Amino acid sequence: MIQQPLLITGGAGFIGSTVVRHFLAATERGVINVDKLTYAGNPESLEDLASHPRYEFVHANICQREAMTQIFARYQPGAVLHLAAESHVDRSIDNPAAFIDTNVTGTYILLEAALDYWRKLDKSAQARFRFHHISTDEVFGSLGATGLFREDSPYQPNSPYAASKAASDHLVRAWYHTYGLPVLITNCSNNYGPRQFPEKLIPLMVLNGMEGKSLPVYGAGDNVRDWLYVEDHVRALETVLNKGQPGETYNIGGYNEKTNVEVVELICQFLDELLPQSPHRPHRSLITFVADRPGHDQRYAIDAGKIACELDWRPRETFETGLRKTVQWYLDNQNWCRRVLDGSYRRERLGIKGQAHA
Repeated sequence: MIQQPLLITGGAGFIGSTVVRHFLAATERGVINVDKLTYAGNPESLEDLASHPRYEFVHANICQREAMTQIFARYQPGAVLHLAAESHVDRSIDNPAAFIDTNVTGTYILLEAALDYWRKLDKSAQARFRFHHISTDEVFGSLGATGLFREDSPYQPNSPYAASKAASDHLVRAWYHTYGLPVLITNCSNNYGPRQFPEKLIPLMVLNGMEGKSLPVYGAGDNVRDWLYVEDHVRALETVLNKGQPGETYNIGGYNEKTNVEVVELICQFLDELLPQSPHRPHRSLITFVADRPGHDQRYAIDAGKIACELDWRPRETFETGLRKTVQWYLDNQNWCRRVLDGSYRRERLGIKGQAHA
């Protein structure tokens, strides 16, 4: 039986482009990539796939109901992987409206279009269809020194970004319980890897360090995150899509808890190693500590026991192996970085508009 194509929203973004690449390489399914190409949606990340016979890009906004309805009708997808989202905490502090529009309203519109489409399918196609919503561990708020986020942890979002993603999670769950739409929800820890937009911690530190610029670390640098290599995450998404139970939530984590300053120090170590002739060695000397951002959660950590026990998924990369690959990728792809930075973002500090309320 020929499988219906996958509809991937936000497929030109960091995680989305890795999802597109993975499914084209690992399956025989067609991939329809729907992206409105904001600053973080980079067509160059998928430029080499433009002529792939099973890939099609659609320039569209998930907030436009008519466009979404037409896309479902035209491509008849067998599943949706919903990754389209505004995703940077600092940007959400400066402009929360964009996060509500895309993450909440956009998810609602996509759910409605998917539900209308699903209701018209025959019974066997309805049974196979999945709406997979990809979310974040930030919906759970902040942990103390101990404990892990579980699927049943209470939602306590502390930033506009986290609140918008929490709202979208609740909408997706409601469309399952109220209308029967077969949904899956995954909440992941911090992703890193190739092709991540340079406003995020790891690529920003790599690019700044390579050029001898300051490496700004918020506060004391003791905020803890669980780091997940993007290709491990994408394998988990495929596993959940194929084996997950509709209506269930699965946490995806890398079991790699690091403080922010530990992350930056390890980046410096790899830069020293991979750029032996750099005049900026030791790169650790570039680290500076800057005022913390508002609402900065102290610690995130994922209990990924459910997906391991029920679906037999575990990360393959350690933080050290994944980070070394990531640093090497940015060093080898400086033209990509330059073209990405030709836009409005210039590695300036974001998210300080709310500083007075910290």
